[in-house]
Amino acid sequence: MRPSGRTPDALRAVEIETGFNRHAEGSCLIRMGDTQVICTATVEERVPPFKRNSGQGWVTAEYGMLPRATNSRMRREAKDKQSGRTQEIQRLIGRSLRAGVDFHALGERQITIDCDVIQADGGTRCASITGGWVAMKLAVQKLMSAGLVKSDPLGDPVSAISCGLYAGQPVLDLDYPEDSEAGVDGNFVMIGSKLIEVQMSAEGSTFSREQMTQLLDLAESGCAELARAQLQATA
Repeated sequence: MRPSGRTPDALRAVEIETGFNRHAEGSCLIRMGDTQVICTATVEERVPPFKRNSGQGWVTAEYGMLPRATNSRMRREAKDKQSGRTQEIQRLIGRSLRAGVDFHALGERQITIDCDVIQADGGTRCASITGGWVAMKLAVQKLMSAGLVKSDPLGDPVSAISCGLYAGQPVLDLDYPEDSEAGVDGNFVMIGSKLIEVQMSAEGSTFSREQMTQLLDLAESGCAELARAQLQATA
């Protein structure tokens, strides 16, 4: 039995509240169980130097956890003193979201996705990717309504979910009690039925090809469910 009482293939309750920040071009608060992340999308009519005069846009991301997002206070991170974990996660978010963007259709502008964790209970990077896509989609819809973008540069939703082996059993969407004791932990990023990135590692035990396939199957069903929630939130 999982600590939460969920079945092995069950997501935590997912809620996506759009328009959470009235200033940002796109925003949402995503809740996955007790994990809560504010995602905002900022549109700027400029691009990094390596994209100038290319006719192509760019998407980048930043990630952070508020001091009491966890059960004990952590120090705020200055941008020039970010931990290796923070840097790795925000690079993952940026890579993941860029995989679903047609930069020619976006035009020569940049969208910055900010993901701020206000409460953490496992899966914060996955919630950030999933909510980040919603915020980006809402921002693109504003660009299209204003006539600044002619065709939608976004295709299928980009979503992410964690899977792992808890008490030897493949389970979907690990919360913190499971994540802290999982023998194998993995994060899966998908667009439609295709993989963008897989991060898997053994945490004190090994795993077989069969178990990896079982985790992938769970991830595929979980991401499909998240994609439906993303589309509903941006309809």
